[in-house]
Amino acid sequence: MLNQELAGLFQQIAELTKLEDENPQSFRARAYESAARALETLPTDAGSMSTSDLVAVSGIGKSTAAKITEFIETGRIEKLEGLRTTFPPGYLEIVRIPGVGAKSAGKLRKELGIENLEQLKTAIEAESLRALPGFGAKTETKIAKSIERLGGAGKDARVPLSAVMPQAERLVAELLTLEGVEDAVICGSVRRLRETSADIDVLVSAQDADPVMAAVQAMPAVREIIAAGSTKTSFLNQAGIQVDVRVVDPSAFGAAVMYFTGSKAHNIALRQRALERGWTLNEYSLADVENDSIVASATEAEIYSALGLAYIPPPMREDTGEIKRAEEELKDVVDVSSIRGDLHVHTDLSGDGEDSLEHMVATAAELGYSYVGITDHAEDLSINGATREQMLAQREQIGSLQERYPELQILHGVELNIDADGHMDYDDDFLSGYDWTVASVHSAFELDPDRQTVRLLTAMSHPAVCAIGHLTGRKIGKRPGIEFDLDAVLEGAELSGTALEINCSLARLDISADMARRAYERDVLFVISTDAHRTGEMANMRWGVANAQRGWVRASQITNTWDRERFLAWTSGD
Repeated sequence: MLNQELAGLFQQIAELTKLEDENPQSFRARAYESAARALETLPTDAGSMSTSDLVAVSGIGKSTAAKITEFIETGRIEKLEGLRTTFPPGYLEIVRIPGVGAKSAGKLRKELGIENLEQLKTAIEAESLRALPGFGAKTETKIAKSIERLGGAGKDARVPLSAVMPQAERLVAELLTLEGVEDAVICGSVRRLRETSADIDVLVSAQDADPVMAAVQAMPAVREIIAAGSTKTSFLNQAGIQVDVRVVDPSAFGAAVMYFTGSKAHNIALRQRALERGWTLNEYSLADVENDSIVASATEAEIYSALGLAYIPPPMREDTGEIKRAEEELKDVVDVSSIRGDLHVHTDLSGDGEDSLEHMVATAAELGYSYVGITDHAEDLSINGATREQMLAQREQIGSLQERYPELQILHGVELNIDADGHMDYDDDFLSGYDWTVASVHSAFELDPDRQTVRLLTAMSHPAVCAIGHLTGRKIGKRPGIEFDLDAVLEGAELSGTALEINCSLARLDISADMARRAYERDVLFVISTDAHRTGEMANMRWGVANAQRGWVRASQITNTWDRERFLAWTSGD
């Protein structure tokens, strides 16, 4: 877990270095990002390696190796501490606003003394930004709208799940290595896959809490202890996020996990159901009111069963009707084992892809998939797109690979770019040569809702388009999605038979669960895809599945739960 901890720290250094250089393409930042990637996949524990061994690893240079050694020896990296002081959390909120960025944030700080979101909002109200060179009234209005669409924030700002989840998982993995720990689970809004979170809640099952609490307080992830008790420790981690770690007896672990997972409304509904049966439900157990005898407590499944309910997956626990559904047994709920293939996979042919076609295909085979869609960017995406000649060469390479993987159908696909008018790369003849196509919005995010709606409907109506990728184009906490008439788009998806992608990236989770819920009673098809740009990202399928659960998407609606014969028949129009 040291390697993963270091990878997270170097990713933070990279992001903050971009701010320091006021350049999102900073060469120094890219070096730190390379080190982070190298550490993520390093098979040897960095703590057991010498500086010369570290430097020999591709992606790790002398400077980054020295910082790795510094952290191993001292538990801190001076460079990172300095960057955090220069760019505190309040300042980072400004940088994440679409239309601002590192360079503009730097100018706002130098010229107007703006250090946080509240100060920026005050300056906008006073119309101070428009007087700055390079801004103007139009830019000021655009930034104000972006703040509104991102939900304001300030002191109660929540952190995007993509930043929180890796930290929570690293912590749980480290806790599971401790002697005496029987289990450890992420709880709260993170477990329910809320798009943002205010903190991290982790529950530990152990008979003796003292050594666990002592170990938690000594972890490298701890930046500042907020409170330390006999069974609970609260601290700020190295990223400045509050973490609460609780220890409970194994006999009550299920009840505690259920309680601290929430949501509050879901828990209240369950407690009411328990009371109707003469029982009480809390973080300790489901118990009989009259004699205090325990009905169930060790596992969540036992408690749901005792209450006459099917097990409800955590992402669904929002008291939006899931309890009524569970009374009759939750049917047609997707899980990771339901997935037969990944249909949005990039290789190093895309400018932002990292691993070769062979490596991506081998990973799909290792995951036991029946089919995989290779979907590198098409030619109209000038930065990352592939030429026709490159695509045809890849098609030949896929033909050769197919002989080596007879159990895996390798589909030669493409991710098309939907332009402002709904048109896409290539002519119809060339498009007809692909086995699978995903069409996505990558630009012109500022168009009005009517034009965005027409844009999407036009793309859906094209006979070559199989699916619409990351429907809104959003990046949670960084870029709002495009605005359009959702009902019209859902109707268009029904009529055309075009699938809507549930993108597995935690930075996207697009379409959102709220949007997916609107399709619950419709005959809309979906596909859950990772949009993987390297082999490790193909494991993100679990997040798309969880988001589909949260959006009540039925497994039968999801095309890549279908067996290969049915799926291929659908893609060919049979």
